[in-house]
Amino acid sequence: MRRVAPLVRRIAQGAVRYSQGCCGMGMFYAVRRGRRTGVFSTWKECRAQVDRFPAARFKKFATEDEAWAFVTKSSSPDGSEGKKDTQESQVKASKRLWEPLEDSEDRGTEPSAKLSKQNTEPAPPISRNTFSYMGDSIIVYTDGCCSSNGRRRARAGIGVYWGPSHPLNVGIRLPGRQTNQRAEIHAACKAIEQARAQNISKLVLYTDSMFTINGITSWVPGWKKNGWRTSTGKEVINKEDFMRLEGLTRGMDIQWMHIPGHSGFTGNEEADRLAREGARQSEESGVAQDPGLGSQGCGDLWPPVCAV
Repeated sequence: MRRVAPLVRRIAQGAVRYSQGCCGMGMFYAVRRGRRTGVFSTWKECRAQVDRFPAARFKKFATEDEAWAFVTKSSSPDGSEGKKDTQESQVKASKRLWEPLEDSEDRGTEPSAKLSKQNTEPAPPISRNTFSYMGDSIIVYTDGCCSSNGRRRARAGIGVYWGPSHPLNVGIRLPGRQTNQRAEIHAACKAIEQARAQNISKLVLYTDSMFTINGITSWVPGWKKNGWRTSTGKEVINKEDFMRLEGLTRGMDIQWMHIPGHSGFTGNEEADRLAREGARQSEESGVAQDPGLGSQGCGDLWPPVCAV
């Protein structure tokens, strides 16, 4: 009898686990990359580990064994599994942070984003599954940089990062006046312009520029009421740049999120890298790749932008 009792208990536990898995009541949430890795019994616990965590990777399973297998899974020595993950990430990448389906998983580790070749033709439609989400808003990181800022030989670039090897990732030279603040503003402009081209109306835009965030969310309304002059009556220095940004945001639902620069956040680091690559290009290439910027950063791709 002593031998039979443990066997009966095991069978009973297996039956309970099977019934919970079949009915969808007792799912297991595996987090391979997040604030804490492991297997969690509720979506609430899982979400706490992956929400807003760069390149989080998680998945829902019917059994605990499968969940732990996902957490501990590693690439094979020949890299075959890593290649498969990279290919699948283009289709399944970064599902929205709602409860994941059993057959969905978030994007894996982030390889370096490649500088996208740009042209003046409209971008082809891109699957919504290739983007990262916060709720129903798509996440994008922008950054601008300028070497020798404020000097004669200043070189500025803009970077926009949508995800690992994403076709919309871009790093280009900033045409016109070469300053860091202009680069930050026009990096945001580029991201919103790309979103519009993809019929994306909801964005979570991460930038390390509080100047850009304060400008578009707080200062621009006052400047417009004051005839694009500051509270002291002086003309806004970056008037044309903010006019372009303000025009592009019309009809968009954008959450402006500040992220500390150079603090190890992958999205910000990749956007910075793209911006630096852009700064190394010739200024003519920046105009050719993004004619909307124009020589002064006041483009013709969005007619109302430059109309006072």
